[in-house]
Amino acid sequence: MRKLITLSVSCMAIFLLLSFSFHKSKHVVKFLDCLNTEQLKKVSLPFDDTSRTSWHFLPSTMYPREGITLKELNKDQEAVFFKMLTHFLSESGYNKTTKIIDLENVLVELGGDPKFRDAKAYYIAIYGNPREDKIWAWSFEGHHVSLNFTVKDHKISASPRFFGSNPAIVKEGSRKGERTLHREEKLAYLLMMSLSDEQKKEVIFRDTAYPDIVTSNSTTVTPLEPVGIKATKLNDEQKVKLKAILYQYLRDLPDKLAQARESKIHNEEFNDILFAWAGSAKKGEPHYYRIQGKTFLIELDNTQNNANHIHCVWRDFDGDFGRDIIREHYKNSKHHSNN
Repeated sequence: MRKLITLSVSCMAIFLLLSFSFHKSKHVVKFLDCLNTEQLKKVSLPFDDTSRTSWHFLPSTMYPREGITLKELNKDQEAVFFKMLTHFLSESGYNKTTKIIDLENVLVELGGDPKFRDAKAYYIAIYGNPREDKIWAWSFEGHHVSLNFTVKDHKISASPRFFGSNPAIVKEGSRKGERTLHREEKLAYLLMMSLSDEQKKEVIFRDTAYPDIVTSNSTTVTPLEPVGIKATKLNDEQKVKLKAILYQYLRDLPDKLAQARESKIHNEEFNDILFAWAGSAKKGEPHYYRIQGKTFLIELDNTQNNANHIHCVWRDFDGDFGRDIIREHYKNSKHHSNN
């Protein structure tokens, strides 16, 4: 009976993915169709271009990128692009992305260099031809945002997925009190507060927080040291809190994709998930946490600017930049060529 239920969940996940990605390419094609010849040359890159798997969360002046920037688009073209983005993110994921970009304007208001804090210095790059290729990809990246999508037929990979916020809480100026990425922190604090003293001894593996996410901007990641507490050692209420953190990261994606991934994690690897913490568990002090499963890793740190500067990332050990679906694509292509 258990095998039958698992099979049903897997079939449902596949159906949701098929349904989700069925018409995604047309929105990218629509964006390409509104660009002029020179813009098309800048935004269009070969699928195997090395920049496809090169990423960072630094400002554009510190890390050169390929593609076309928002500042090179006119108003109508920019509107078409952001409409395209809404089809690859949920409403909350889209709002989070635009809010993070707008924090560059907050930093300018607070005295930052307008050239360094440029809300238009975000790059769009499209790898391969979504009109005719069976596999293609695209990315949107700049300071504190890195979104990477790989599309094969009716499957979509959406990692690495990075968000950052500086400031995490706006403490002065016209937007005083505004918060970004606060739920990713709040939900983790709620889990920490629910732990017993014995559980905390297992969860807190370092007294000092890492200065940044451990995996940084690595092209590939493998499982980190297995530290922290296993989900099996949490009570039912604590498990619900852990699941809430997981879904907070997944809910940046469209509902069907998020739900399919959530079901797969809960049915195939939830009991093996590790939750670990470094640094202070007191709000407002430098801290870091990670959630690690068999197939994925979440990291969050808030240490810079007196613990008012958040970085968080979702990585897939086998699926970053669509490696799993690319491998499947070439395996099947080879199979068909031998028949």
